[in-house]
Amino acid sequence: MFLQYLLGFHHLGWDVLFLDRLEPDMCVDGADRRVPARESVNVAYLAEVMDRFGLRGSWCLLHDGGRETFGLGRDEVRRRLRRSAFLLNVMGYLDDEDLLAVTPRRVFLDIDPGFTQMWRVLGLHDHTVGHDDHVTIGANIHRPGCTVPTAGIDWLTTKQPVVLQQWPVAEGPGRGFTSVASWRGPFGPVEYEGRTYGLRVHEFRRFLDLPSRTGADLEVALDIHEAEVEDLRRLREHRWRLADPREVTCDPWRYQTFVQRSAAELMVAKNMYVQSLSGWISDRSICYLASGRPVLAQDTGLEGVVPTGEGLLTFTTLEEAVAGVAEITSEPGRHRRAARELAEEHFAAERVLGLLLDRLGVGGPGRLRKPR
Repeated sequence: MFLQYLLGFHHLGWDVLFLDRLEPDMCVDGADRRVPARESVNVAYLAEVMDRFGLRGSWCLLHDGGRETFGLGRDEVRRRLRRSAFLLNVMGYLDDEDLLAVTPRRVFLDIDPGFTQMWRVLGLHDHTVGHDDHVTIGANIHRPGCTVPTAGIDWLTTKQPVVLQQWPVAEGPGRGFTSVASWRGPFGPVEYEGRTYGLRVHEFRRFLDLPSRTGADLEVALDIHEAEVEDLRRLREHRWRLADPREVTCDPWRYQTFVQRSAAELMVAKNMYVQSLSGWISDRSICYLASGRPVLAQDTGLEGVVPTGEGLLTFTTLEEAVAGVAEITSEPGRHRRAARELAEEHFAAERVLGLLLDRLGVGGPGRLRKPR
């Protein structure tokens, strides 16, 4: 996901810098044994990825509270931040006060719409503070019917980008419906105004019968803990094929292979996105579309956000999901072509990020315009 932004801005003529934190539990070798940070496989991995995508010298990992860095040194990072047009701070994850202080403009990017806003309103967690602008991928946040609160913030909305040059149309028909997903994730449901907004597990259970109802090959690289014994048993009994997400997503190239060898994606969303009608769509689904792989997506309020019916089909019930599988299977060529066209017209990085820059009042490298 981060590469879509980095490469997208780079293709628009911008110098980019990727900043991230190296946490203590990430300082491991190939056998998951703790090692000094400089020997971590994660440092070597990031260096290799950035190098292969032409971004050598465009990254820094902060370790030990920022006292140790890998990639660029701290002084060079400060210099680049000081002269930057803005910092796009994904979920406010960069919290180094010294670096934030020298950044002339801090833009918060919300990629978990609903959780971010409800946590703020409820006083559970607020990582939006200290930013000059706030952007969300929840397309419906200001629209009637969406229950995601604004939390007193004037949100700019954006689609997620895909770099089409990196995601060409895949050859051949592909095999089965696939996806990559977490069962629960790092945080729990949210109680807000008398309703419980849950996780993917709370939606996925509703569609367990889909393989038997359709006869389709359904494979999910599912991040589910081995302690979820009952759910794992039910998934297997209902003929879901489970791939190891650590293998599928261990680098960008294997992830892309998994997506592009598929016939289509089946996307089951978090209950938060579904129940709130946030207008959320997965960055993963957009990669399927760009690859010419149709997406059958659980509806999160997508009407009016992006065209549906060809290439991207939505469902709310098991019966609608069954019908969607049948529709994509019956006319795969038409839906493959429509999928790529949707990516080109609605999610191409140059278009999406160009519009975001325009809304932020950033006209181009080194030039600023008044926000609108």
